[in-house]
Amino acid sequence: MKLALKRPLIIFDLETTGTDVAKDRIVEIAMLKIHPNGTEETYHKRINPEMPIPAEATKVHGISDSDVANCPTFKNLAREIAKFIEGCDLAGYNSNKLDIPMLAEELLRAGTDFDLRRCRFVDVQNIFHKMEKRTLSAAYKFYCNKSLENAHSALADTRATYEILLKQIEMYENVPYEDEKGNKIQGVVNDIEALSKFTTQTQNVDFLGRIVLNENGIPIFNFGKYKGVAVEKVFEKDPGYFGWVLNSDFPEHTKKVLTEIKLRMKNR
Repeated sequence: MKLALKRPLIIFDLETTGTDVAKDRIVEIAMLKIHPNGTEETYHKRINPEMPIPAEATKVHGISDSDVANCPTFKNLAREIAKFIEGCDLAGYNSNKLDIPMLAEELLRAGTDFDLRRCRFVDVQNIFHKMEKRTLSAAYKFYCNKSLENAHSALADTRATYEILLKQIEMYENVPYEDEKGNKIQGVVNDIEALSKFTTQTQNVDFLGRIVLNENGIPIFNFGKYKGVAVEKVFEKDPGYFGWVLNSDFPEHTKKVLTEIKLRMKNR
């Protein structure tokens, strides 16, 4: 089984200090780059998060403060990470909800001029949940008939995710998917663009889904007192809301998206 690729695909996994995109940091990154000709490259680094790693996080991935004390910071690695990703699409397990937003935040904090929106995203977990609804270890056992050793090791999880994706394409390529409206579609095909569309759950404008597109393709707030209201209407009605978001504890990418919308309004 070989992935049908038009450009390289990177399977990646992050281990972090927690799941708060605005506050937490990456402590390990592993990337497996699959080229269209089938050749592979790997990138694997542990990272000093410049903050204490909570005990509950260490229990999950086994990485402690002493393990990363002498490791480079993300800012030190940002340029080489961006260079490794350049021109590629990204895939991971639960990556649309956590890994993509977290990586975007770290790149922005490091001041790296790299926009992840140029990439297509394939979330292997979404394929799994739509077709089988289980966990990563169960997915590995189900699709590959193997036990996942060293679970929550970024490199082990990355390799397992790649193997699962190959098996998913092989298993479901001729199996129709029925959506919540009863429409049957060919969901899983050997094409990254199609897989990206199939594994995208919501029409996010920012990576964490604080801003989403409504049925008319208009950016709306997806949180707070203005949930469901068009961003532009809110900025016209309540100009101070933009400033409140910028000065509050929101992800940098959410702020960047809102700033872009604000600038478009100003330049009309």
